[in-house]
Amino acid sequence: MITYNHKNGNVSLHTPTNMPKACGFLWNKNMMIQMNCRGFATAQFMQPEPAKYAHGPALEAKTFMQPEHAYFSHHPGRFFYIKDNLTDELFSLPYEPVKQVPSTFEFIASQHQVSWEVEHLNLRCKLSLTLATEDTAELWQLSVENLLQTKRDISVYSYFPVGYMSWMNQSAKFESTLNAILCHSITPYQKVDQYFVQQDFKDTTVFLSDVAPDSYETRQSVFEGEGGLHNPTGISNNRLENKPAHYQTPAAIMQFNRQLEPNGEVTHNANQAAEFKFVFAPVKDTQEANELKNRYLAHSLQFTEVQNDYKHYLNRENGCLSLSSSNPKLDNFINHWLPRQVFYHGDVNRLSTDPQTRNYLQDAMGMIYINPNKAKIAFETALAQQHHNGEMPDGILLHPESELKYINQIPHTDHCVWLVICIEAYLNETADFEFLNQSIGFSDSEDKLSVMEHINLALEFLYSQRDHRGLNFINQGDWCDPMNMVGYKGIGVSSWLTLASAYTMKLWAGICQQMANDCHAASSTSNNAVKFIKLAAELNDAVIEHCWDGEWFARGITDAGNCFGVSSDIEGRIYLNPQSFAMLSGATDNEKWSLMQPQIKQQLQTPYGMMMLAPAYTHMHEDVGRLTQKFPGTGENGSVYNHAGAFYIYALFERGETEQAFELLQTMIAAEDIQNELTRGQLPIFIPNYYRGAYFQYPDEAGKSSQLFNTGTVAWVYRIIIEQLCGLKGCKQGLKIQPQLPKQWPSLDVSRQFRGATLDISIKRSKDVNCQHVLIDGEVLEANNAGEHIMSISPNKTYQETNIEQVSTTYKVPKTYKVIVLFPEN
Repeated sequence: MITYNHKNGNVSLHTPTNMPKACGFLWNKNMMIQMNCRGFATAQFMQPEPAKYAHGPALEAKTFMQPEHAYFSHHPGRFFYIKDNLTDELFSLPYEPVKQVPSTFEFIASQHQVSWEVEHLNLRCKLSLTLATEDTAELWQLSVENLLQTKRDISVYSYFPVGYMSWMNQSAKFESTLNAILCHSITPYQKVDQYFVQQDFKDTTVFLSDVAPDSYETRQSVFEGEGGLHNPTGISNNRLENKPAHYQTPAAIMQFNRQLEPNGEVTHNANQAAEFKFVFAPVKDTQEANELKNRYLAHSLQFTEVQNDYKHYLNRENGCLSLSSSNPKLDNFINHWLPRQVFYHGDVNRLSTDPQTRNYLQDAMGMIYINPNKAKIAFETALAQQHHNGEMPDGILLHPESELKYINQIPHTDHCVWLVICIEAYLNETADFEFLNQSIGFSDSEDKLSVMEHINLALEFLYSQRDHRGLNFINQGDWCDPMNMVGYKGIGVSSWLTLASAYTMKLWAGICQQMANDCHAASSTSNNAVKFIKLAAELNDAVIEHCWDGEWFARGITDAGNCFGVSSDIEGRIYLNPQSFAMLSGATDNEKWSLMQPQIKQQLQTPYGMMMLAPAYTHMHEDVGRLTQKFPGTGENGSVYNHAGAFYIYALFERGETEQAFELLQTMIAAEDIQNELTRGQLPIFIPNYYRGAYFQYPDEAGKSSQLFNTGTVAWVYRIIIEQLCGLKGCKQGLKIQPQLPKQWPSLDVSRQFRGATLDISIKRSKDVNCQHVLIDGEVLEANNAGEHIMSISPNKTYQETNIEQVSTTYKVPKTYKVIVLFPEN
């Protein structure tokens, strides 16, 4: 059902019906498209806010991408009909709308394109989609080849529904000079000021062909007629009607008649295959459509050039690690698809002009391992929008015309936490401690302070936002957006935020101590290290006193003074996040862990990963909020919410619980068998934000993928694999080598890019050693006083080489090290 090409990472699905929601996605700086294996599409572009150029049958409200997106017969898509004119037999590509099961079917998700190879009625059809690198434009190619030894008479019909564009003004026409259908609309407005903003909108959708059609239709309802989309009335006629759409719902429908020569017959001008190229894009006007025509369809080689350029765009930011283990499925995902998803998040910020601060910072954390300089710019951008009192905003504005929208208009309390967690990862990877001395301003003040002072303010702000018990106020939500009624009266508190604050302060204290160890550091830095360790201990103690329920930590205390996420609760009895961050912050000692671990596993673990909470809520709890209104097992209401699961896996590795951590990591990434794959219904080319949970309440629905690839999970998973599983974590002195391989892996080969050097690492179990041994280019690397093996690698080191003429040249060149790591079998 699913096959893998481990050389290039391609993943293929060989059925259109067993996993009907399986999809791939492509993006550039201006747009994104999620392409379904059956031909449905969800696409948007920026102008500067997200907008659509193909719409549903009704004018949808503006909203962000939704999980578990539903498809229906008139959903936007990209389709082609193929008709045998001698037999009147009909099928469609890729599968919808005719839904004729083909002889063979292959949906191929590649790094730079989405494609299909379908055989039916003795025709071999190859269909592919790629994007332009700079323009908002879909580039489509179609080839239809005759497999019979007899001549064929076929018609090919494009069917790109543009949908209900505007109640105010919509139309469509064919432009013969362009071989194009242009679907025009006007975005409605009410306020006069909106007109001046919208007058430059790309309100026209164009469908361009490299060859002239034999006929066309622009009216969706006329084409569909009484036959329905599975057998359109328009196709039953010999020709389409060549009519414009005057306010009717428009569609880009072209008919191409082709005579195909017998297969294998070589004659003068023999044509055994019909080939087409198309561009589908939003444009401002006909002139812009003409520019796209000249850019992509003026000569036959342009598509190949554009495809290579787009491939280069996606490959220019590769991951810093590749591995070869005993699990090739896992290798394929880690080597090819995980860094791609990490790059998507850091490259385009989920196609938002006001990403949530927590998302923006964690997405930047992932970019640390792909392009550290880009991550640094993101941290600078975020810090420049900090308030002078230390508070971080709910969203980061990335465009002069953008404003805080939707969830970013609701006050949340966790954003300061992520500054330290993400910047600490940056410092580890780069050793760029000079960044902490960089001067940056504020959003509400003319003052400029160093990054270090910015972070001190953020932590002091966190510490100041506590109640009489010493617990952090939750306001209308912390990391969990829809937990909006726990503390909206200004009284409720969050145990998770308190623990996360403690963890953050512990991390920052370590950084301050490193700075203090530098002879040039001020004594105040050392004092800060002591201060933040003390504050972290206070916060941990407050949570232990007020939120330890005997076998796990409660989630918080409501405005009404009710402790929730405790054993006496019928619903929402246990939450995962407080347990994870109690492990990270130090609030969990060995005794508590012995009590917590079996409860976490028994109540929250499923074959698809860790549920965020259990049991899922079945009705509104007004002291918790809209989280409880979500259907049980979806979103934050008890799903296998992978972002939370990643926190727990990270905490397990930090605690040395390697086997359990790896089990959950592997479960998150790859299905263990075909039935598990079918249940998820997703190709293993991205990690979704969740799989359905409520495992014990709705077992038949559990495990279904949300199909939503926007998630903070991937930055954490990439970090986990690099720093914990492979044990190749940066530090100020160099690279700390401490792999945590599961027992089922006897060895692991890794290539790691780090500070301009390449490390080819062979990790092996050996019966000849009783502790870890490390050899660098054959030389033993001695452990330090703490028992750590740290390989000294300077950032951007300049190496000196001498050529055959004995001339010494100094220049920056990647250095390659051969590293062998041996550790005991047991």
